[in-house]
Amino acid sequence: MVEYRIDRRSGVATYVQIVQQTKQALRLGLLQPGDKLPTAREVVEATAINPNTVLKAYRELERDGLVEARRGLGTFVRRSLGAAPADSPLRAELVLWAQRARGAGLEREDVAALFAAVLDEQFTAHQRHEGDQA
Repeated sequence: MVEYRIDRRSGVATYVQIVQQTKQALRLGLLQPGDKLPTAREVVEATAINPNTVLKAYRELERDGLVEARRGLGTFVRRSLGAAPADSPLRAELVLWAQRARGAGLEREDVAALFAAVLDEQFTAHQRHEGDQA
């Protein structure tokens, strides 16, 4: 089961954090179709947020077709996202890279910016290359 962590200082709306964390768990294979999400009450008890915030996040996930609410039973995962399991060898390489980056004195924001730049570069180049083959 997913455990939500709310960062009140992030500037990101609480319900958006729940949506993002659920999608990340789906991408990493931590949540699978058929899995039950925590109840609104469980999330409220763990995070001290308003129950309506949890329900808003779950409604958005439902609109995206990722989960479905079953009256009296809870909210269940309908489909997964991506193909990057949490135990992927690529994850282990990324952990080592992040450790090296920290050891080199980079801050979290520096690492995020560097990684985002490389992602943009690589995926833009990949999309251009695919367009050339079409």
